[in-house]
Amino acid sequence: MEETPIRAAPAAKEVAEEEEEEIIFRSQLEPAPIPSNLSLPQFVLQHVDDYADSIAIVDAVQATGKQFTHGQVRSLSFNVAAGLCKHFNIQKGDVVCVLLPNMAEYPILVFGILTAGGVFMGANTSSHPQELEKQIKHSEAKLVITDIHSYEKIKQPTNQLPIVVVNNENPPKGTISASLLYDTDSSSVTLPQVSQDDLCALPFSSGTTGISKGVMITHRNLIANLCSTLFDLDKAKPGENVTLGLMPFFHIYGFTGICCSTLRTKGKVVVLARFELGPFLEALIKHEVTFAPIVPPIILALVKSPLVEDYDLSKLKLQAVMSAAAPLAPDLQKSFEEKFPGVVIQEAYGLTEHSCITLSHCAPDHPRGIAKKGSVGFILPNLEVKFVDPQTGKSLPRNSLGEICVRSQCVTKGYYKNPSATNSTIDEQGWLHTGDVGYIDNDGDIFIVERIKELIKYKGFQVPPAELEAILISHPEINDAAVVPVPHEEAGEIPAACVVLAPGSFLTKEDVINFVASKVASYKKVRLVDFVDSVPKTAAGKILRRNVKEDLLKRLQQKSSTTQ
Repeated sequence: MEETPIRAAPAAKEVAEEEEEEIIFRSQLEPAPIPSNLSLPQFVLQHVDDYADSIAIVDAVQATGKQFTHGQVRSLSFNVAAGLCKHFNIQKGDVVCVLLPNMAEYPILVFGILTAGGVFMGANTSSHPQELEKQIKHSEAKLVITDIHSYEKIKQPTNQLPIVVVNNENPPKGTISASLLYDTDSSSVTLPQVSQDDLCALPFSSGTTGISKGVMITHRNLIANLCSTLFDLDKAKPGENVTLGLMPFFHIYGFTGICCSTLRTKGKVVVLARFELGPFLEALIKHEVTFAPIVPPIILALVKSPLVEDYDLSKLKLQAVMSAAAPLAPDLQKSFEEKFPGVVIQEAYGLTEHSCITLSHCAPDHPRGIAKKGSVGFILPNLEVKFVDPQTGKSLPRNSLGEICVRSQCVTKGYYKNPSATNSTIDEQGWLHTGDVGYIDNDGDIFIVERIKELIKYKGFQVPPAELEAILISHPEINDAAVVPVPHEEAGEIPAACVVLAPGSFLTKEDVINFVASKVASYKKVRLVDFVDSVPKTAAGKILRRNVKEDLLKRLQQKSSTTQ
């Protein structure tokens, strides 16, 4: 991670211009046209007749072997929409909760909800029943779609809501089989007209630093995001793009960045419900996956696990992986490139509040094609970006650290039934304040240093946890790590590391402290180490720092009480 850069001269006029004393940066790419008369399913599936028989979705699990063509995805989506309207009276604006792991039917069900005018609320199958109850009540969901494995979690919180169970012809008493939806004749139902201003999805933010909130995403938000990120659509060939569908589809990254973008480019989604290194590698090889959107913990496993050597990597057709949702350590990227020399690592940066991808590392039409290593990419078409001094609120020139703010048609309408949170995140000029600290360099590449709320304040110095974590996992005997602040009477806060050692390691806490200290300025060094079995993370791979910190403080308190 780079040190805080020195503030440079104002940006060049062709990319940044002063508007009422604001320095605003825009893309070097041509603006991407956004159609105004299509819903999201229509936009994604509008050209299906040209490649209707091409495989769109396949389940990587050999036991199911389930697959759907592009034509089936569209026709079944209409059936589901008709079934929702006819049998459950779903109307425009009604929220439908989908509590399912990744499966081949997932995009079909979501497109059906949206075609019926409903709002898709994806839920995490690993959530606690109380968390699910809060989301269902807060969103005022009218229906829940789940499977037999998650039914026990959902049957109480639903409070008598109708429940549809997929992949089970004999669903539990009081529930309904999803076959009722798939088998409904769409020609027998008049479906509503859907406007791009209508709500499309209500994902809940990850809540890594606070309480999870429902994010209101419209059809236009997602279409605008896809238009900004998909290039050379006319040149795409059916089946050429084979994308791994591992990132959870309930997450905006999985649904927009994988399902919608792959289907829109005539490609095939290879679905995996969960990450296990063996099945993951088998899926890549067997289905000839060309593109794998993943997260840094998976890259870490590919680099460090001896299991990888059991597979014939020469059979890989993989051309690129995309790392997003969490920072990728430079040393980890280097190790991956050495182990997989033919695979390009692309980085991307996105937010649920911005409908997925916000900055991209790669664009064929960009003057340089790909951004610098270590950056999260350059500004995409149709976006405006500025860097704001958190203390003064003034926008800053190039090479100046500030909070990243973005303005575009991808920005959410706000947080559901939470105007105060909305107003604190999106200002009156439409700027989304991301909470991430970064800068743009002279070439237009953007680097992210840390989240504002996660910076550790040691004696007035700002210490980025991600920088220390990158150093820690570069050690061959450290499998994972998380760095959080611990209150300290003299320093204010000190950096504390929760470290997962590799099997057989004899590293001591002092060894870990000295290793980091040898690579950073004195104020940045780790001052407390705790060995743990695992680091809690979201399904998208983000470290749950709040959980890490709470657990660490509890352990420290217990140790303190036992020594007194």
